[in-house]
Amino acid sequence: MEDDSRVAVLGPVVDDQTRCIHYRSALDVVAIRFACCGEYYPCHLCHEEAAGHPATPWPLDARGERAVLCGVCRTELTIADYLTATACPACGAAFNPGCNLHTHLYFEV
Repeated sequence: MEDDSRVAVLGPVVDDQTRCIHYRSALDVVAIRFACCGEYYPCHLCHEEAAGHPATPWPLDARGERAVLCGVCRTELTIADYLTATACPACGAAFNPGCNLHTHLYFEV
């Protein structure tokens, strides 16, 4: 897993751990790189408001793509790793289990 603190997270981010105006609990510490534009946003609503184009979910065959950023340690996780994790495998930061409700917005299921 690659640590790259230079990864930009776009949209209305409210802190340095990728929380946004829509989701800002202690567990909201991931950003998603969207398949349609290759840019990281904290959530689907941020992308909708700021990207200027519709979102496209990652296809099933892209599970090996690094497309999820841990906002705590800046590790980029593969889609497959993220979908099976409850916390960042690099730093242990817990992820919001409620994000499972939005999986289909980011990744084909």
